[in-house]
Amino acid sequence: MAEPERSPDLTAWADRYDRLLGASGLDRRTVLNNALQGDRGQRRRLFSLAQCLAQPDLLIRQIAEDYPHACSPQSRRAYLSVLHQGLALSVIAPLTVRLFRDGQAPAPNPDRIFLEPLAQGEQTTMRWFQAPDEVPLDESGFIHEAGKQTSHWYPTFRQAFGVSPGAYWSSVGLGLGAPFSAVWNLAEPNSLCDLAQQWLAAFNNDTDRFVGWIPAVFGEQTTAIPQRKGCCLKYLLPEGGYCGTCGVYRKQRMAALSPQGRRQTPGQWRPERQQ
Repeated sequence: MAEPERSPDLTAWADRYDRLLGASGLDRRTVLNNALQGDRGQRRRLFSLAQCLAQPDLLIRQIAEDYPHACSPQSRRAYLSVLHQGLALSVIAPLTVRLFRDGQAPAPNPDRIFLEPLAQGEQTTMRWFQAPDEVPLDESGFIHEAGKQTSHWYPTFRQAFGVSPGAYWSSVGLGLGAPFSAVWNLAEPNSLCDLAQQWLAAFNNDTDRFVGWIPAVFGEQTTAIPQRKGCCLKYLLPEGGYCGTCGVYRKQRMAALSPQGRRQTPGQWRPERQQ
């Protein structure tokens, strides 16, 4: 007789997250399954993130080829900054969601992260993906390795690509905070903000300095959003605009938390999509 299927043991953070969702009548696995995108199958590769970090000119030349209208230093820097945000949302975010769903997940691995060619007619900057079949880590291993990797990548993105500290670390924070973004308007907002902020602090880098989870009022509903202390410069792109978490609106959002300003929060926010 076959043994019944056993669910994986929940580790500390996944357990705390499970209790947070349970208090609002939400099922952890259902929520996180919905947050993950479907498999896009075999994807073409230009070069790995590891190659990009070793030879920054690879990405700079690719930007010039793919976005020929980006002819000024400012516009090139904007594409590099938004490409970095795409790295956080399309690689770090789904890995973190898997960790909270399964209690284990592969960490971001620059040797297995690749930039996909730009499809004809596309302007998307969500072009990074991590190749499958990586060995999953437990929670403590994931936290250690993801914190180490994102700190290791920072000097190249800052010095070679001109990505600002606020843009870099707040984008990383959006990726690492993806399980909380999945329930931003579903779970109890104050508890969600507290747990999300503690989670970011666990990585022992600058992520929690540049993302602050805050309760925000939209209409009559109090929700939770990750407020960036930086801007990814997406508004400079032809198809861009201000993200709902943009640091440009930070002062207005913080003022909206006061008793006089709790009716409305500037800028409608929704979780950034992952791939």
